Amino acid sequence: MSETGFLLFQRILSAVQICLYAVFLAVFFLPFFPGKRKGKMAAAFLIFALVYFIKAMTLTPVSSWLCMILILVLLIVFSGYFGMDRKFTLFLGVLYFSVRNLCILSMQSINFFTSRQIVREGDEVEIIFRNAVLNCVLVEVIQICLFSLLLYIVYRQLRKCERELHAKELCFLLLSPVTGIFFVNIIFQILIIVTEDIVLNLYDQYPVLAGAVPVTALLFYAGILVTISSYRQMIGLQEEKKKYFVEEQQVRAIQERMQQVDQFYTGIRQMKHEMKNHLTNIQGLLRTGNYEEMEQYITKIDESMGVLELDIKTGNAVTDVIINDKCKAARGQGVRFHCDFCYPDSAGYDAYDIGIILHNLLENAKEACDKMQSGERYISISGRQKHKFFFIKVLNSFEGEIVLDEESGLPRSMKSGETALHGIGLSNVRREVLKYMGDMDIRVKKTEFQVTVMLQEKCGGDRL
Repeated sequence: MSETGFLLFQRILSAVQICLYAVFLAVFFLPFFPGKRKGKMAAAFLIFALVYFIKAMTLTPVSSWLCMILILVLLIVFSGYFGMDRKFTLFLGVLYFSVRNLCILSMQSINFFTSRQIVREGDEVEIIFRNAVLNCVLVEVIQICLFSLLLYIVYRQLRKCERELHAKELCFLLLSPVTGIFFVNIIFQILIIVTEDIVLNLYDQYPVLAGAVPVTALLFYAGILVTISSYRQMIGLQEEKKKYFVEEQQVRAIQERMQQVDQFYTGIRQMKHEMKNHLTNIQGLLRTGNYEEMEQYITKIDESMGVLELDIKTGNAVTDVIINDKCKAARGQGVRFHCDFCYPDSAGYDAYDIGIILHNLLENAKEACDKMQSGERYISISGRQKHKFFFIKVLNSFEGEIVLDEESGLPRSMKSGETALHGIGLSNVRREVLKYMGDMDIRVKKTEFQVTVMLQEKCGGDRL
């Protein structure tokens, strides 16, 4: 191979590299794009490819730092089109460049050893150029395979992370990848030094660095993974804390509502106690023939009794309160509410556990109905005991699109910044279900959302 052919090969290889790394960037961002993704993937590809092709064609040398910063800025500018949080977009971009640079630096050590074995074997110029091409192809293939593996591992760590970051979280997550980028840049600055037509290779002078540098790069990469893992654990703890806080607030609200119901029942007892006085007053009005005033008096008594009456009776005070409250709220919004719920005739169920399940399911159903712009709005709840199992089913109408998360099996929203059907509420339901070694089934049928909960009776326990 001639020198001209070798230079042509290098140009073609450079173009292929740009296209491949642009594809990797687009594929790395792809899982985090909401909604339609083809156009967003193409935009990410073009941002990377255009910047590096312009660099390759320009007559003046352009720093790789400038290209990286320009691409990151463009990604942030297009984050609105991508449907992603700006901070998270920046984080993904920095991660990509950090892993890419650490991988390229590590391959310099492999290139150092392979070039000695392959390139220097030839005596003639044509053979040397041919061997150099073979070495470049070999190193490039290994580099692409290694980079794809490292990037995939990072993606596996990232897929459960929050998509919206706060400034402090972003700084914490960027610490390791940014340090890795600086490390790579420093090594490349001193790796090959040209002085007075003399080329000095750092690995030739200090061969031990050929092994130490990739190990250090691997440690930086491990630091990135540890940082992401620590962030995931921190977010997981915050989510658990939030869930327990929500559950505690729900139990407290139920207890406060139970106190109000106790007051209602006290009022009913007082009303019964005062009925003799009311009857005496009615008889007095009847004897005097004051029928109009007697009718008004009876109407007031009827209104007083109606306030203290629960429309739906389930067989348990806690579930009575929750279902009646949700029924009243739903019907007040024009939502049709149907109830066929009977509390299980067993001491193996805790009323507050079932209360939390009902509260979350009915609240989610009501909010789904509230968001509907057209069509019939309805909520249906049923609860039946079969042998040692208790089944709760909630049906509700909804509008829009619901996608079940592959990991949790719970609904996730397709709209940015919105949580469909409250993942926290449904995760709280799942936690209560697991207490009874039960199961929760979620199904979507056209415009109907259905949740079925199965609870297994516990041995012992006191019924409330």
